[in-house]
Amino acid sequence: MKKFKVIDVSGDIGLKAFGKSINEVFVNAAIGMYSLITNLRTIKKEKTIDFSIKSQSIEGLLVSWLNELIFHFDAYGFIGKKIVIDELILGTDQPASLQACRLGTSVSGEDFDPERHESKLLIKAATYHKLRVEKIGNMWEIDVIFDI
Repeated sequence: MKKFKVIDVSGDIGLKAFGKSINEVFVNAAIGMYSLITNLRTIKKEKTIDFSIKSQSIEGLLVSWLNELIFHFDAYGFIGKKIVIDELILGTDQPASLQACRLGTSVSGEDFDPERHESKLLIKAATYHKLRVEKIGNMWEIDVIFDI
């Protein structure tokens, strides 16, 4: 099964990610995003960062999570290679006004080194433009566009 594919968007870049579970499709979207930044084969798992985020919707959770990964790259130069989602709660058991989606993750990778790592695209942010998170049959799909 293909994990993701690049979507060509005028002026920006997008991804379509696939997974058998919501966790898997989120991970594949992040790995796809990182692969737009550099060749992941050259990234080592030297350190791990852990963080969690909340949002009122699954779409908001995805955008916030990808933007947090982008922030760690922009601010600290950290690029991930292995991603583990420790917790993913969609919050659908509560009334709509109280729904809260949560995601907890561990990302292993290293600091980007321009001497050793190929520079591809500079991604500014994940956007809500044409954003889609959907379960079709027994597969999950994500469409996400990134500002570059």
